[in-house]
Amino acid sequence: MNAELFFIYDSHCPWSYAATPLINAISTALPEIQLNLWHSARYEGDELISKQTLNAVSNDSNIEFSPLYLEKLVLEKDSTISANLLAWTQSKSPQLVLPLLNAIQEKHFLQGCPLTSKDDFTDIISTFKLSPPSKVFNHKKLAKDAEMTLNNIMQIQEVIETSAIPALLLAVDENLIMLNHNFYLKQPESIVEAIMLELK
Repeated sequence: MNAELFFIYDSHCPWSYAATPLINAISTALPEIQLNLWHSARYEGDELISKQTLNAVSNDSNIEFSPLYLEKLVLEKDSTISANLLAWTQSKSPQLVLPLLNAIQEKHFLQGCPLTSKDDFTDIISTFKLSPPSKVFNHKKLAKDAEMTLNNIMQIQEVIETSAIPALLLAVDENLIMLNHNFYLKQPESIVEAIMLELK
């Protein structure tokens, strides 16, 4: 039996941030499942996130947003560099993508860093010993790897008939199962049981 998990998200999306603990739980409990973490690059520097959204996320999950992050809600979000870096890492060192995503989300949602310049990523790059090309840090354009990821996302969104993020899908052999992540946000480990039932 072949099993893969697809997580379609944006690093700067609060709902994606709340769903990432589910991916962490799955990765820990079911390491045999191949993870496909696809950044949708939704935020392009032209959209704000409201306090109403953050309140909804906090109410439905265990996630809290730091004062440093809340102070910068007036800034439009741009996840282009994160999308480029994560897609490049997926192609070079896929085992690092999930810990890298966690580090990026921590820096954004807890430390309040906008992650819109190369300097914002210096410590993360050093921690993970990465050597990405300069094109990764172009905040005005998606790199080739990120564009390929978007193409993959569009193909799967045609199948599931929604472009909403985050989206979690389990592929078991020829079957594609959409997982309702909302059921598990307060107890991330419970999604493991749901997946094990699907695998049976």
